[in-house]
Amino acid sequence: MHFKTIFKSFKNKDMLKRILIVLGIIVVYRFMAHIPVPLGDSTTFKEAIENLLSKSDFGSFINLISGGGLTSFSIILVGLSPFITSSIVVQLVTKAVPRLEELSQDGETGRRKINQWTRRLTVPLAIVQSVAYMYILYQSASANVATEMNVTTSDWILSVTAMTAGSIILMWFGELVTEQGIGNGISTLIFASIISQLPTTMASLGTSLFDTSNGSLSLFGWLNLPVNPTTFWIILGFIVALVVVIYFLVKLNEAQRIITINYAKRVHGNSSYGGIKSILPIKLIAAGVIPVIFATSFLALPALIGQVIQSVDPGNSFAVGMTNMFTAPSANNFSTLYPDGINIQWFFYPALYFLLVVLFTYFYTSIIFNTKEIADNLQKQGGFIEGVRPGGTTAKYLDKVVNRLNLFGALALGLIAMLPFITDYVFIVTTGAPIGLSISGTGLLIVVTVALENLRQVDSRALMITYDDYKV
Repeated sequence: MHFKTIFKSFKNKDMLKRILIVLGIIVVYRFMAHIPVPLGDSTTFKEAIENLLSKSDFGSFINLISGGGLTSFSIILVGLSPFITSSIVVQLVTKAVPRLEELSQDGETGRRKINQWTRRLTVPLAIVQSVAYMYILYQSASANVATEMNVTTSDWILSVTAMTAGSIILMWFGELVTEQGIGNGISTLIFASIISQLPTTMASLGTSLFDTSNGSLSLFGWLNLPVNPTTFWIILGFIVALVVVIYFLVKLNEAQRIITINYAKRVHGNSSYGGIKSILPIKLIAAGVIPVIFATSFLALPALIGQVIQSVDPGNSFAVGMTNMFTAPSANNFSTLYPDGINIQWFFYPALYFLLVVLFTYFYTSIIFNTKEIADNLQKQGGFIEGVRPGGTTAKYLDKVVNRLNLFGALALGLIAMLPFITDYVFIVTTGAPIGLSISGTGLLIVVTVALENLRQVDSRALMITYDDYKV
């Protein structure tokens, strides 16, 4: 990274304008996270959400990507989940229908049409999820109060409309951030959401650290520290593990395979051009953090459906089983999901999560890295890979390289996403309960990957802006 160049580019009005727009959108987004849903008794619903999340972790991903919008019962309660789900559905359909796949390869016009369909599908999905959340929260809130809650039809319509509008606004914010060219909008908003919850996490850890009701820490027999011994060693180990994980995350995110491209020398009249070499970098994890977001969002839906069915029929064994199977094990729900301790069911969610991360890595890489299109463009420009024939042979060669990289990259990404489950398993075996730290492997992965990608885009734009300063 060229940090001096980045700081120098801040003097450019266009660069400064883009950064200020992105920061302004993030500020407005965080402000929206504190605007409550327009309902009469929002306090009761907040208590219902806290009670619901203490029993089930189905909304943890929604709360994560909305920056606490779920627990605060804000208008962005639904968050970006409808848009993410819509993107998954549209991309799957595009791959399955040849005509749509041709449209996606039809330049900017085709991509705009597919993006428009994604936006349109987001609206009904946001409405459905808003209704589902309202119904679940209404049933939970009614169970927590002595008298039946009186929520009229107009209250339902107003609340669902507000939450749907909040989700659509977030989708629009994401596209505005992407247009500024300094990062993916959706990933940036999720990054801001996770970062916004760090102060709460640090405050919680600090309270636990300085709780000396059960004794203080004694080092070397004479140095007494006013901290909780158990919490101190857990936090110290967590910090060391955090540094190691971040180091490997950066290495994995920056790893790439360089393919040399040769351009044939051409003579046109009295002038000649070509005869140069270039490079084609292929990242180890070209899909970035998108597979993790897709996999987590995909797994959140069955648990949500199970919660809706339980709200209608509390004794439905199928709904209870589906909710438990698709709920991520955590410190909050471990005793509820596994009253007899760890069992084979505990491995279902982590194993399925790992499999989906791997599959989505292959799927999303095939979308953003079209080897056939790259091979055709190289052939048109007179470029070729040494020892490989242009055209179809080049496409097959690139497919082989990408698949090999994907194999290692997808497994590495899946293992990183599995870190919280591995940590919890160790603590369950040794202490009988998971550690319960709120900073998950998924959140850490999103933060590191998005930060590096945004910094890389800022660096590229800064180099472009200050290019004239390096002319000889």
